[in-house]
Amino acid sequence: MRYMLLISADEDREPDVVSDEGMRRFHEWMADLERRGVLRAHEGLYPSRTATTVRVRDGEVLRTDGPFMETKDQIGGFALIECSGIDEAVEIAAGHPAARFGQVEIRPVR
Repeated sequence: MRYMLLISADEDREPDVVSDEGMRRFHEWMADLERRGVLRAHEGLYPSRTATTVRVRDGEVLRTDGPFMETKDQIGGFALIECSGIDEAVEIAAGHPAARFGQVEIRPVR
């Protein structure tokens, strides 16, 4: 089963993520996924202030700078994994360092 992990947190916590300890935890997490053979893709995203949101209303394209939602927590990256089921996906998501101060949303991929 394939799952998309949407990794999000308060962008003000970025120093926690890029600290030596945060990077060590992240590299350990990535190494575990590679060892298991479950990682299909992983990418980080630029900060939400670089986002462009597009909506179409009554045939008109509405383009807005910035993220769609006004919230402190923003998606900072994603991982695509393929594993045995939701229990393993939860275990993998719980191991991501951002889960300690943000959250990882798990979505099955169609």
